[in-house]
Amino acid sequence: MSGNGDNKNTVVILSACPVSEKMKAYIPQGAYLIACDAGYRNAQRLELIPDLVVGDFDSAPQPQEKNLVILPHEKDDTDTQYAARLALERKAEKVIILGGLGGTRLEHTLANLATGLWLEKQGVSAILANEESRIHFLIPGKDLVLSRENWKYLSVLPLEGEMTGVDIQGAYYPLENARLTSDYPLGVSNEFAAERVMLRCHKGGGAVILTNTD
Repeated sequence: MSGNGDNKNTVVILSACPVSEKMKAYIPQGAYLIACDAGYRNAQRLELIPDLVVGDFDSAPQPQEKNLVILPHEKDDTDTQYAARLALERKAEKVIILGGLGGTRLEHTLANLATGLWLEKQGVSAILANEESRIHFLIPGKDLVLSRENWKYLSVLPLEGEMTGVDIQGAYYPLENARLTSDYPLGVSNEFAAERVMLRCHKGGGAVILTNTD
């Protein structure tokens, strides 16, 4: 990939969960591509050349790449979080994380959700996606407008204990000044009632999950 072009402020992070050919649609021309640890295998499978490969390579052999950043095994950041920090250093306006959902390590999926929320709080538009779902992040002071496209379900789940002042307009189950908590999934499995849904919250942060299958 090249750092030049209309998408030069977009960074795509390839993590370790399998990324199919179909998911290449999420990778815009000109985006800066970072492969994390075993994520370089996704790049090879999709015939993409990463601009940078980072990781401690505990889940895959260390590749023979010139543009390689080797991280220590003992560190605070996950490989994906480290890549997110690099994206922020590049002044990215949008970060798309592929290969960060699913797999056998549930804790890594939860960690990647935390990374997405962290990016959103830094002023970066963050997306996590796989073939069935796309995840956005809702934080105070930043309204989120999503199009129906082919999505079947829309769910809103808090990631910080609770979200207050939650408004959802254009959905089958609208909300106004609602309170969502981590111990009761009130916001799950909503649906589009209009071509666009608008979401906002006053306090807290959460994940907005679009799903196209049961």
